[in-house]
Parts: sequence; structure tokens; C-alpha cells
Amino acid sequence: MSPSDAVMRYRDPQFQVPAAKLLPTQYLVVDDGTALVTVLGSCVAACIRDPLLHLGGMNHFLLPDGGNGDGAPARYGSYAMEVLINELLKRGASRRRLEAKVFGGANVLKGFTSNPVGTRNAEFVRGYLDAEHIPVVAEDLQGIHPRKVWFFPQSGKVMVYRLPHAHGAEVAAAESAVRARLARAPIAGDVELFE
Repeated sequence: MSPSDAVMRYRDPQFQVPAAKLLPTQYLVVDDGTALVTVLGSCVAACIRDPLLHLGGMNHFLLPDGGNGDGAPARYGSYAMEVLINELLKRGASRRRLEAKVFGGANVLKGFTSNPVGTRNAEFVRGYLDAEHIPVVAEDLQGIHPRKVWFFPQSGKVMVYRLPHAHGAEVAAAESAVRARLARAPIAGDVELFE
């Protein structure tokens, strides 16, 4: 099972559309009017789309890059970006038409002032997309506020709601729980199963 298989689907009550909620380590590509939704603290989500095909996807990663042999590559931006772009290309997207919108990378944890993970994630996603020659047409990165993001791949529209900073503790706790779960997972090659 891939991280995209475990994505929760529902009907979004605010926009009255089918939606898919992405958690850390997940990604999904759609062309059917589904809104892709996630909540971000220090994590980053890249929303990448081929505007001609009205095809797009989102990922949600926790850290910029990992060591070789790590049993949970889906937590890292380098892997998350590669699988999202490859899935778009497999579905017929043209690399030269791809455009990106990127969100998150907040420094929600007080006390982490030296090389905070949110800053590293934001710098990573900008650098990665620049190296891949994929233009960033919109971004809302860094700062101290967690965000809730709705991406509508058919139109390319994105709605971002900045959550109160006090809510950051909940987002940070959720991100920390995922990191702890991944750290306990046995290293078993390049595939991680989610239930």
C-alpha cells in the first residue's frame, strides 16, 4: 500500500466538494474535482499542477532530507517531491508545464531558534523546485502560525487559513507523534506500510 492509498476521503463542509485529507508522509494526485486538504506546522506541503490537464497533487513532508537506509523515506521532502512529480508525469502531466504552490514551514515550537526544522523545510522546497525548474507561482512559508490548506487542482486555487499560534501546540504534538511512530517503525527497505 502506498501513502496515497491511506488518504482519508470525505465531503468538505466549508466548500461542499469531495475532499481528501493528507497527513504527514502522504501524497495524492487527482483530476476529478477533489480538494486536497492538510494542516501544517513545521511540515511543508507542495501543491504541483499541470494547468493544461487540470491535474494536480499535494504532498506533506516532515523533514527536508534523510540518511541512506532510513526505513521511512516518505517523511522526507526529497522522497515526497520525487514521488509526487513522478505520479503527475505517469498521469500525463508535462514537466515543462508544471507549476507549484508551497505552504508551511512554520517555526511553531518556541525555543528552537538555531536551525529550526520549519526554516529548513521551507529552504529545501524552494531549492528543490528551483533545481527542477518548476516555477513557484505562490507560497505561504515560514512565520510562526500553523496553517490549514485547501488545494483545488482543477482550478489551481488554494485557500490558506492561518491558525492561531496557540493552536500550534496541537499541530506540533501531531507532528511529533508521527515522528515518534516512524522512529519506532522497523527498518525494512524502501517501503513503509500504513494502516
